[in-house]
Amino acid sequence: MHEATTGARTVYDGRVVRLDVLDVRLEDGSPAKREIVRHAPAVAVLPRLPDGTFLLVRQFRKAMEADIVELCAGLNEPGEAPEAAARRELREETGCTVERMTHLGTIFASPGYTDEVIDLYFAECAAPRAEARLDEDERVEVVPLREAELEAMVRDNRIRDGKTVAAWALYRLRMGAHGD
Repeated sequence: MHEATTGARTVYDGRVVRLDVLDVRLEDGSPAKREIVRHAPAVAVLPRLPDGTFLLVRQFRKAMEADIVELCAGLNEPGEAPEAAARRELREETGCTVERMTHLGTIFASPGYTDEVIDLYFAECAAPRAEARLDEDERVEVVPLREAELEAMVRDNRIRDGKTVAAWALYRLRMGAHGD
């Protein structure tokens, strides 16, 4: 299957996203429109302290009008490698210093309307943690969770953020049931 792009225009270009409207031709020749949110590459990190505690964050997400428990995450700076971005975001949001980083996988956030790609990492962190250094407009609360608590929150749908659920599933598959 393939769609040929026959035209495109940008209808919004903001700080984080750009919205393009594409004219496409389907395989049978019929025309259609596609609205694509262009988004910089991103990273998300599942950090674990030496005592086995995982650190997630809680922050208000305007799109959902709710406090969301999720992984530490953020955008790659221009030219920044994904692992470097993951280390930076983790330090900024939790104060953690990484001892070992494992790439869990790369996901498409929601390919029906955005080109956002998120690299997911598991980080084994040092203790103690430094003070977080949040961006000026960030309000983040660190949420320490034991493995059983995190597992229950994912299983019971109390964590509904897609990147967090995906990272937890990949962590369990790649690192074993107990992070071995």
